[in-house]
Amino acid sequence: MRTKGYKKIFLDIASPNLCRANILLIYTGGTFGMEKGKDGTLIPFDFNKVLENIPVIKSFDLHISVIAFDEPIDSSDINPDYWSILVDIISREEAEHDGFVILHGTDTMAFTASALSYALLGLNKPVIITGAQLPVSVPRTDARENLITSLEIASSKNEQGEPIISEVCIFFNHHLIRGNRAQKVQSSKFDAFRSENYPALAEAGIEINYNHAGILSKSKGIERIHTPEWDTRVAIIKIFPGISREAVELTLKSPSIKGVILETFGAGNTMTARWFIECISEATKREVLILNVSQCLGGEVNQGMYAAGTLLEKAGVISGSDITLEAAITKLMFVLGQQKSYKNAINQMLTPICGELS
Repeated sequence: MRTKGYKKIFLDIASPNLCRANILLIYTGGTFGMEKGKDGTLIPFDFNKVLENIPVIKSFDLHISVIAFDEPIDSSDINPDYWSILVDIISREEAEHDGFVILHGTDTMAFTASALSYALLGLNKPVIITGAQLPVSVPRTDARENLITSLEIASSKNEQGEPIISEVCIFFNHHLIRGNRAQKVQSSKFDAFRSENYPALAEAGIEINYNHAGILSKSKGIERIHTPEWDTRVAIIKIFPGISREAVELTLKSPSIKGVILETFGAGNTMTARWFIECISEATKREVLILNVSQCLGGEVNQGMYAAGTLLEKAGVISGSDITLEAAITKLMFVLGQQKSYKNAINQMLTPICGELS
């Protein structure tokens, strides 16, 4: 099979008649599947080499199919087109598989996990995204543990034979995190991801202990969006002391911008300069959707707590509550892509789609 830049490269790691689950493993690229080239830089290798480094996969009582992108990509090059490819793959393959594991670079993993959580709402099957801080070919790699446990979680079922996990998650360094609550916080340690505003869904030790109360319930009666549209006419303004009027106006007065994430201090505060508030107000009057998200990893936006936040609210800025930046910008692209009405888009941004905000 070869279409849209990916191919099914091998099948039947275990017999489908002798397994407890059918799992689709999707390889996009990233540090996980790299090795050192002659000049010492990391370069991607053929995915079949993974089996050479993790031979234990062959002994799993799972039927694992593998799809790989024709050209492995650095996750820094991920964009909405790739999210649509992943949605397309899973939509094509969902009837034949119980769960999905995606190997992905860490730099944009939280963005992809957030985007897929919206686009795959109603799938009701586990989609576990993982990767590694060190290549699988390196002796001290975290790749083996991350992949093996991700496969275990993606295939786990309850006593009724239903999947324990029915949402998009990130598994990394022994912890399973809701995908749209995750943020990358480390570039040089194995505990690369954190979820400050929502508890982990599982912790993998000798056994995998699930936080059943925190796991998203199956969505019922929801019509799947098999071909989501992503509106990339969005921007992020990170507020800092001394930010210039020119920098703010360059974004907010751009006729092509339809949505802006305002990354503010603390509980949603900004400076109160008249030019700034007027610029915000003029943008919202032109139906530019502006969402207030805190720069803090933990906590939430409360626009009514301080005078500065109240001014933003009066200017038409909506609160992002405790949503992460990654979940906010991908949700903005997703919502603007589906909703043509400004009012409907605001209502959907304020309403949790799949547990991305409280």
